[in-house]
Amino acid sequence: MTDFTWKYTGRAPIKVRTFIMSYGITRTLLKKIKYHGGQTLVNGEQSLVNRMLQTGDTVKVVLPPEPENDHVSVSSVPIEIVHEDPNFLVVNKPAGVASVPSHNYSEDSLVNRVKGYYQRRGYANQKIHIVTRLDKDTSGLVIFAKHHFAHSVLDKQLKDRTIQKTYLAIVAGRISSPHFEIYLPIGRTEDSFVKRQVTDTGKMSVTEAWTVCRLAKQTLLRVQLHTGRTHQIRVHMDTIGHPLIGDWLYNPDDHSMARQALHCAELTFYDPFADRNIHCEARLPEDMRSYINLHKL
Repeated sequence: MTDFTWKYTGRAPIKVRTFIMSYGITRTLLKKIKYHGGQTLVNGEQSLVNRMLQTGDTVKVVLPPEPENDHVSVSSVPIEIVHEDPNFLVVNKPAGVASVPSHNYSEDSLVNRVKGYYQRRGYANQKIHIVTRLDKDTSGLVIFAKHHFAHSVLDKQLKDRTIQKTYLAIVAGRISSPHFEIYLPIGRTEDSFVKRQVTDTGKMSVTEAWTVCRLAKQTLLRVQLHTGRTHQIRVHMDTIGHPLIGDWLYNPDDHSMARQALHCAELTFYDPFADRNIHCEARLPEDMRSYINLHKL
């Protein structure tokens, strides 16, 4: 079982519940600990969470065992691991692989591959917690949490927008500005379940971009999202007249690449268990490198 131990150093008495929730344990997880085989101990003795802590008390939380995702089939295809520790796994997803299983991709999504990796490694917790996702044809970094607590911590960071993700994108046309920001609301289109558009009824979305290099008739951009809307980079770049190269949905007349030229190249998040920032990088994939070399001035 996974467990965590903290020492209370405050002066004023405080409830166990308040103390452990300050580390990111949610009410949902508290209920699972109480009713599904977890434990909360104070100075080695099982305790209720409304107990008052005194200075110097040690609190240990034992997470309950998690049932594995029985409906998720196992894929034996290897994964490219960029970072792994007892709490988090960061994987470099290839283009053409769905992040999660669906009706069309039920056997070999990234989740299926990670489940296969967990099984081969014999991990006690076989539950797959995917935290960030990428479109099927977008390559790059995806974060997995190895247990419910780690997932809760990163969900809060997602909501607080403290997980930083940087993309590399090749767009049509030469952009003269070295740096620009886009503030435009994004929502669904009326005639498509998949496609998004800039619309007054959408949610405000903020994209920031820097020009990395200009090609013959294209531009390589470094892009950072300040909001996390579906297809945000693809929609924003199309709206300003610079759609992504190879984007079948927003740039359907361009067939110069087999998929949209978008790659999640860097991400940074805070690891509260080790009290440090984790920074990961994934180099540009071969198809995007080849495209750049082919279209250099």
